[in-house]
Amino acid sequence: MEFQNKIVVVTGGASGIGLALATRFVQEGATVITSDRNAEVGAQKAQEIGARFIPADISREEGVQAIIENVLAQEGRIDLFCSNAGVAQGEGPETPDKVWDLVHRINVMSHVWAARHLLPHFLERGEGHFLNTASAAGLLTELHSAPYAVTKHAALAFAEWLAVTYGDRGIKVTCLCPEGVWTPMVQNAPILQQTAITTDELVEKALEVLRADGFLITTHDTTLKSFRNKAENYDVWISKMRHLRTKAMALVEAHAAQAPQAAAEAAAGQAPRTEGHP
Repeated sequence: MEFQNKIVVVTGGASGIGLALATRFVQEGATVITSDRNAEVGAQKAQEIGARFIPADISREEGVQAIIENVLAQEGRIDLFCSNAGVAQGEGPETPDKVWDLVHRINVMSHVWAARHLLPHFLERGEGHFLNTASAAGLLTELHSAPYAVTKHAALAFAEWLAVTYGDRGIKVTCLCPEGVWTPMVQNAPILQQTAITTDELVEKALEVLRADGFLITTHDTTLKSFRNKAENYDVWISKMRHLRTKAMALVEAHAAQAPQAAAEAAAGQAPRTEGHP
């Protein structure tokens, strides 16, 4: 698809990937509506880039529904719905149920709710495009958080199902599966920071696939290579991931140990150390 004169909605638009996508869509000539739970920051950022803002909590179905109804009432249609908002919380099975539930509602059910309330509009028009942000964790795994890994697998599976089920009825589906990107989400994941790309670089890759109406957007050459290795020999892949997780946990511990020193240096008027960060 092309973006000139299109009506584009972006959730999670106050920062990170959502803000970068919204900014570029405005530059491409689209009418952009952003949404975020952080109403103050979201409204400010939307004004700065020339978008309209709707405050909403997409962890609830009524929040997603309200966005869609608002845009259909005011703009009259939606061409591209970027279900982008996501959250990374929790660690292993010991993570409380309320956290598992929150992560599931945001990372999975927000996509389901968007489809539930937008598909009738898309099907009536015979066209429409979903861009669902999942993660490379949906193809591979996540080394720190079980809730994140599990829900991103589910997000990818739902996008696949939508594409299979509605592709012959004019509905396009694209799934964004990035590895490390310089957003607040990688602040506590030093191993992702080693190869993280900028949000501008991600947007370039995303628009290339969207223009071709493709399904899968990846940001790093290593993603599909590792995905192929996983499919060809699960045992070998899991062994390699164990080693990678050991390395990742060691980096987290080192990062945590450096944090008090960085804070002390900042308090003393010294610049914090950023070795290894681009």
